Amino acid sequence: MSGSEWTCRLSSMHEWESPYYEPSLPVSEKSNPLTRDIDRASSGCIVRMLQACDSQMFLEEAGATYQRLMSDDVVETLMEVAKKVELILKDPRDSLVVLSGCGTSGRLAFLVTSAFNRALKELNQSPVYSYIIAGGDKALFSSQEAPEDDPKLGMLSLKEVRGVPVRERSVSYSLVFPVVYPLLLWPVSWISACRTLRSTPLFLWASTPHIRDEPIPGCSFTFRSVVQRMEELAKSQKAFCINPAVGPEAISGSSRMKGGSATKILLEVVLSAAHAAAFTHTPITQQGILQHMRAYEKTLEIPCAHNEGMSALLEAAGKSLQRGRRVCYLGWGSLGVLGLVDASECVPTFGADYEDVRGFISGGYNELKNNEGPLGPDFRISHEDFLHLVLPSLDDHDMVLLIYTQTDDVGDVEKLARRVREKTSNLHAVYHRVDGDTAATVQQDDINKLCLSSLRITWPSPASGLLQMQWELCTKLFLNALSTGAHVLKGKIYQNHMMDLQVTNSKLYCRATRLLQKLSGCPESKCEEALLKAVYKVDNLTVEITSSDISTHTHTARTRTKVVPLALVCLLTGCSLAEAELRLEQQPIVRDAVEACLS
Repeated sequence: MSGSEWTCRLSSMHEWESPYYEPSLPVSEKSNPLTRDIDRASSGCIVRMLQACDSQMFLEEAGATYQRLMSDDVVETLMEVAKKVELILKDPRDSLVVLSGCGTSGRLAFLVTSAFNRALKELNQSPVYSYIIAGGDKALFSSQEAPEDDPKLGMLSLKEVRGVPVRERSVSYSLVFPVVYPLLLWPVSWISACRTLRSTPLFLWASTPHIRDEPIPGCSFTFRSVVQRMEELAKSQKAFCINPAVGPEAISGSSRMKGGSATKILLEVVLSAAHAAAFTHTPITQQGILQHMRAYEKTLEIPCAHNEGMSALLEAAGKSLQRGRRVCYLGWGSLGVLGLVDASECVPTFGADYEDVRGFISGGYNELKNNEGPLGPDFRISHEDFLHLVLPSLDDHDMVLLIYTQTDDVGDVEKLARRVREKTSNLHAVYHRVDGDTAATVQQDDINKLCLSSLRITWPSPASGLLQMQWELCTKLFLNALSTGAHVLKGKIYQNHMMDLQVTNSKLYCRATRLLQKLSGCPESKCEEALLKAVYKVDNLTVEITSSDISTHTHTARTRTKVVPLALVCLLTGCSLAEAELRLEQQPIVRDAVEACLS
């Protein structure tokens, strides 16, 4: 498919809203009609498909089926949560605002708490924000899916937040939980029932009709029972529940994309409104919330003005991965954090190797200021680490991307660019500037000469107070598109499904089974059987395997690759695992391998 062959049809934008479209799935797991053939698309076409999907975040409410980001109910709830946070900011004694999540939501919790604690420090205020991420700080930079299934670990993380046991003090908590993981259920259940806490506002993002109701090991409750309790508490404003639909992900189930962007937007809208009310006496109003939302909506338009440059970057990244080489992000400040986040998500989403896409940040852990500090030799993230450990092995087939703004140390950017250019010509830059800012023009011109391409994103002057957050959202959209598109070009996607996903927790196990059922047309039991054969590398399942629970299966799957593609080929052909492995070796592009089986 050439870049000119795809057009965004209005009917495709809304097709997923039909009650007959993949009715058994929550919106976050549905396939997006806009990207059905993204695995056959050119780089330019991929960019436009992804942008069209992103634009669905701000579609207007078309009926009673789904709430949207700017629906009246959502905006009113955001206002109430902001008022709760405002009270904590005005009287922070013995109080915390805890943002908690798994995977992408946990990484964004870290990003947002860091930003708003910095804002408090600039006002000579004590920090009140803390974050919890499943798997601890290692999950900020690497795939740590298994802890998401451990509810007791979530309880422990909450009780020991900031290193001070909750039982030793009276605490007012405001929590953000995307309630789709066992790890988060026990903390939600506990804090909502705890009578020793002064205030327990909870901000939940749940999809109630599709919440699972099966028992969870180690728990006396289910996903659905906890969410139903939250909905009851919401009636008296002891909890706050919202469920805005932003449309299916471009790659089905890849919630790091729109789901992550929407999470970032909602958190920042709430906390920005609370800060403005507490420190500048700006009332929290519906109009203020909507104005902030519309600023983010305008941000989504920025990438569309750079399609040609973005397509070239995506093409370069795809070629590097196709050749078995790597893509490296070298970032500064919060944009560097986003590079770390995007790189970490490629492993579980695409079955990528840890070294395929790497992120590095100026200042390393000194800049990051994460809870656990330096995480050891397996988690080297500074530019110095890149220079010593990665740069010596690079050549022109490796892609390096500089990510920064003109408020960063552009002189430092230039020095690093020169070092990289000594090893590879495949150097590129994405940077943000405010219109009329000429402070670093000479140095920027030198950087442009060192790079194969430079994507300059110019923002209108005067800069708004939201500029840093807009830079971050825009950068997130660029990086998500770059890494997703590069893996599409490498052949990691079938139609618009992430075929080579890791099956390392219950969510991914269920997703893999559903995907096999959809693509093969076989019954669920047969699909799960094929999945287990691929996980355990056997053609015949033993009683020991079939009687084991999901946690045992996902633990075994941690060391396996191409589990879902192998299972699908076996289902479609009836061949043995060895034959399926041979077919995939001969044709590593998943769609071509599957179609060869069917021909």
